[in-house]
Amino acid sequence: ADHRRIIVPITAQELGSRLRAARESCNLTQDDVAKHLGVSRSTVAQIELGNRAVSSIELDRLAFFFGRDIRDFVSESFEEEDALAALFRAEPQIASQEDVAASLRACVALGREITNLEKILGLDRELSAAVSYQVPVPRSRWEAIQQGERAGDQERRRLGLGSAPAPSLEELLETQAVRTGVVDLPDGVSGLTVNNRSAGIFIVANRRHAPVRRRFSFAHEYAHVLFDRRLLGTVSRVEDRDEMIEVRANAFAAAFLMPEEGVRRFIDLLGKGKPSRSSAQVFDEDGSVQAESRAEPGTQEIQVYDLVHLAHHYGVSRLAALFRLRNLRLVSQPEFDQLKAAEEAGRGRELASLMSLPDLTDREDKNGFRHRVLALALEGFRRDQITLSKLYELAALLSMTRKEVDQLLDQAPVSIAECKFAADSRGRV
Repeated sequence: ADHRRIIVPITAQELGSRLRAARESCNLTQDDVAKHLGVSRSTVAQIELGNRAVSSIELDRLAFFFGRDIRDFVSESFEEEDALAALFRAEPQIASQEDVAASLRACVALGREITNLEKILGLDRELSAAVSYQVPVPRSRWEAIQQGERAGDQERRRLGLGSAPAPSLEELLETQAVRTGVVDLPDGVSGLTVNNRSAGIFIVANRRHAPVRRRFSFAHEYAHVLFDRRLLGTVSRVEDRDEMIEVRANAFAAAFLMPEEGVRRFIDLLGKGKPSRSSAQVFDEDGSVQAESRAEPGTQEIQVYDLVHLAHHYGVSRLAALFRLRNLRLVSQPEFDQLKAAEEAGRGRELASLMSLPDLTDREDKNGFRHRVLALALEGFRRDQITLSKLYELAALLSMTRKEVDQLLDQAPVSIAECKFAADSRGRV
């Protein structure tokens, strides 16, 4: 938003009432707001009573603090609670951590900005929106697993992934109108999903977790997007892993990232995964002929180095790959226990290094849809739809400095000097 005078079609009392409702829906106090604005608590009280005017800059800062679009406060109608507010109310441990709450506000603000950019550039986002799976609430864990696995297979077919490893989930989800972000969340939270009216659907993974775990978390949260769209937001905690929607989301993530056909083919190419003894019969109308095959003892057993290779192939953790092998009955329970003990002892990591496989736990983050935001912002600037100051503002949400923006514009079709002249002379919004 720019900071010129905003025409408010409502009374000061109504605006104050809306600001109070938005604050309360986020479980924030007047002291919290006063600290954010740099004013006294009594000033905030007067604002909420409608006795003290609010500048456009203050309103913009309050909208960001409440996770709202500034237009929410000046429109004819007003919804007291939106997705981020509902999330903060349901998850006080998240709302109470200032750095976490600020990161989530920035994610929602960035999502809202890119949605606005798409609108002014005439891009129809709805055409690529993620589908929704309408299924009954699972009555048992087994049913939840079945729903998740079927949807994982179906979604791979819909997206044309076949049995190959899924590409970067950040980029894949962006094609489905799902924003992604990485935020420092509490240790027991792997990720969360926010369904915001103005910012769209946003899923966030825990930056504190290893990249391979975040990849699994993105797939897990995507399941909530597909199955649980009716909810304004969901938070995935370790302590809630037994809940039906969490079981279903985990089953979806495993099937989506490690398709059964692909895993079986991979193991088959290793010459493993077959029963130690096989038999077959060739039949004609007069009778049949039977043949038997018996593998050498121990030749079909999957080893730690096989697990390392499989996990690297699909970009998942070795434990996630191991559980997938067990669920597909490609390893027995005793074999599973043995491989799990070896992984916990550090043998998997050591073998990955010796096999010259990049350690996925140390892989650098992708900055979500950063590249798309930059591309849209530059295009909006080129078309005279946004100002240079707005471009700087968007870049700041991506942790870019003005100097970096200027360097970027040096490489754009319009020179930085011409851009600045155009921005100063036309006074674009």
